[in-house]
Amino acid sequence: MQSITEIKSLRSQIKAWRQAGLSVALVPTMGNLHRGHFSLVEKAKNLADKVVVSIFVNPMQFGENEDLDNYPRTLSEDKQGLAELGTDIVFTPSVETIYPNGLGAQSFVDVPDISLGYCGGSRPGHFRGVATVVTKLFNLVQPDYACFGEKDFQQLQVIKTMACDLSIPVEIIGVPTMRDVSGLAMSSRNGYLSDEQKATATVLFKALNTCAEQLKNGEKDFVKLESSAKQSLEQAGLKPDYFEIAQRDTLKTATIEDTQFVILAAAYFGGVRLIDNIQVEI
Repeated sequence: MQSITEIKSLRSQIKAWRQAGLSVALVPTMGNLHRGHFSLVEKAKNLADKVVVSIFVNPMQFGENEDLDNYPRTLSEDKQGLAELGTDIVFTPSVETIYPNGLGAQSFVDVPDISLGYCGGSRPGHFRGVATVVTKLFNLVQPDYACFGEKDFQQLQVIKTMACDLSIPVEIIGVPTMRDVSGLAMSSRNGYLSDEQKATATVLFKALNTCAEQLKNGEKDFVKLESSAKQSLEQAGLKPDYFEIAQRDTLKTATIEDTQFVILAAAYFGGVRLIDNIQVEI
């Protein structure tokens, strides 16, 4: 596995692969890798001849009072895990490499409508930062495929929309959420929780499943379902940020005529913001 930090070296290797007729898949990450990330790499390896994994804690997608400085960084362990999977390149640029003129002077990519609400409402500017850095990575790697986890469902839809709107020739692949045996969605931020808190946090996935089953059983009062789910989270000690039933592809508010839904949820627990979702087809 090659470990590359500079753009020139990355582009040189990508060019050589292209000249050899090889396909390329990209897995963008912020590091602190777990089995969920590794499942993205495994999917990428099934899709393309060569796999590039980027590790970059992107300051542009963190807002005020968020955990940028404390975000877990485990580069040595991450590289070991990626090497064992047969990753071809791990790209670990510095902030200065990605934003040479500083964040204040950086051009940005803003994806309207689908970036609003949910995590976009709770974290203003977050998806602008995500869309900007992912666009830069797409330009640097020029992948045939890019793999993203479905746990960050709004992020996945934002990136799909952005790639389509900007005519970026990359196929965006959503990879199902990896979960602990308890059902808790794997996340780098789970490391902030104690074992007891992790056990309690499974109520988020349970609430999603309960809501999904009620939808499948014909319940059409979405407001009632959402309110009941929030109440169950509060009773377990979580503070709901949002719990909403939406149209799967547009993320607009669901209607009773819809048949494809995504239930999106976020809640605070022990100072940690947890997100999860479940897709439902009627």
